[in-house]
Amino acid sequence: MSKQELPVFASGCCTPLIAEPITEDEAAETARVFKALGDPIRLRLLSLIGAHESGRQVGDGVCVCELTEAFTVTAPTISHHLKVLREAGLIDSERRGTWVYYWIVAATLKRLTGVLALPETLAADVR
Repeated sequence: MSKQELPVFASGCCTPLIAEPITEDEAAETARVFKALGDPIRLRLLSLIGAHESGRQVGDGVCVCELTEAFTVTAPTISHHLKVLREAGLIDSERRGTWVYYWIVAATLKRLTGVLALPETLAADVR
C-alpha cells in the first residue's frame, strides 16, 4: 500500500470511543478517515454529494461537473480532494465517458457514527 492510500475501516471498527478503549489499529484507521474529513473543501464535497439525491445511490452519483461549480478553486484541486475522500472510503466513483460520478459510501459513514456514538448510560446523563 502506498503512503497515499488510506485503508477503509476494518469490519469490527465501530466500538464507541468512550464505551471501551479502542485498539491501536482501530485508532489508526479511524484517525485516517477523520484526517480525510479535516479539510473544509472535503467536508463540503462530502456534504454536496450526500445532499444530492443521486449522491446517495450507489452506481448513480453526482457528476464532478456539478461539484466544481460550487467552489472557487481549480478543477485539479477538486479532483485531488475527491481522490482523498475516495481513498478514505467515504465516497466511490465511476467514470462515464468524459465525466466521473461520485456517491457516498454509507457503510463508512455508519461506522463513523458508531465510533462517535454515546453509550446509552451516558446519553441519559447528557440531557
